[in-house]
Amino acid sequence: MRLELVIVAVGALLASALITGLILRYALRHGVLDVPNERSSHRTPTPRGGGVAIVVATSLALGVLVWRGAVRSDLLVALAGGGVAVALVGLMDDRRRVSAGVRLAVHVAAAVWAILWLGGLPPLQLGGQVVALGWPGRVLAVLGIVWVLNLFNFMDGIDGIAASEATFVAWCGGLLAAGVSAGSAAIVLGAACVGFLGWNWPPARIFMGDAGSGYIGYSIAVLALAAARSNPVAIWVWLILGGVFFVDATVTLLRRLRRGERVHQAHRAHAYQWLARRWGSHLRVTLIVLLADFLWLLPCAGFAVRHPPYAALTAVIALVPLVALALLAGAGRAEALGRARP
Repeated sequence: MRLELVIVAVGALLASALITGLILRYALRHGVLDVPNERSSHRTPTPRGGGVAIVVATSLALGVLVWRGAVRSDLLVALAGGGVAVALVGLMDDRRRVSAGVRLAVHVAAAVWAILWLGGLPPLQLGGQVVALGWPGRVLAVLGIVWVLNLFNFMDGIDGIAASEATFVAWCGGLLAAGVSAGSAAIVLGAACVGFLGWNWPPARIFMGDAGSGYIGYSIAVLALAAARSNPVAIWVWLILGGVFFVDATVTLLRRLRRGERVHQAHRAHAYQWLARRWGSHLRVTLIVLLADFLWLLPCAGFAVRHPPYAALTAVIALVPLVALALLAGAGRAEALGRARP
């Protein structure tokens, strides 16, 4: 890794930590607090909006890397343009509720913006072939970006889990399956998340908010697509690395849809939320997720990189056990008077 990238990444980390501290002071002075309700996983009012620090620190660092020629300008435009739009609507939603329709419209517009700048969905490794999906691939890419940015929002429900997961995915994805441009961008995104994580690690002193979680999810999806421009197995690798979040959010969504619930409404039905209540510990759940990341998903991702014809199959093998574990933990189980209903 070039020394220049290390310096910029450290700068992003420090800037994120500093800005988060400033946001924390502002939130405490002006009462910008996340007040617990029946759907919350925390018990005391806690400042929110700290994820804005990740947006600012990452954007500044990417600007430096584009200036130095380490990141392509089209990737910066895709990340900054759509990412800032997602962050702004998330920030508005943090302060005063924005309708689900407006949020979705902004998310779709941001995804289309990214696809236009990235040139569509790159060819994918499917078995021994590299396949271009054309226009259907572009539609899938837009849907994928929208889903990933929302699932990070859904999964940002306990202390430390979203920022630590984002750091893992960004750093490992950037090092394992990304060219210079997407890899460099992923490194600084992960560094900015670490700067925020110092304030958000259990017990959290500040929450990320929708601005941060949406921006992170959007950025990870865009970086995975950008990485695939130079490595056709990248999509599978990034999917494997984010397997815990992808599986928990997807299983929960499907089970709630089957019951006819309004999926845009707040709830506490994800597997990680059931475990946090069962164990009475955010820290324990966050550490379990990181153990699964490093002990299971990272080796699977490494195997996919070394054996491209088996990358898609490896993704299936990596995710299927997580589906079983998510169901056992309660992902998508209905809530009724504080008790589970099958």
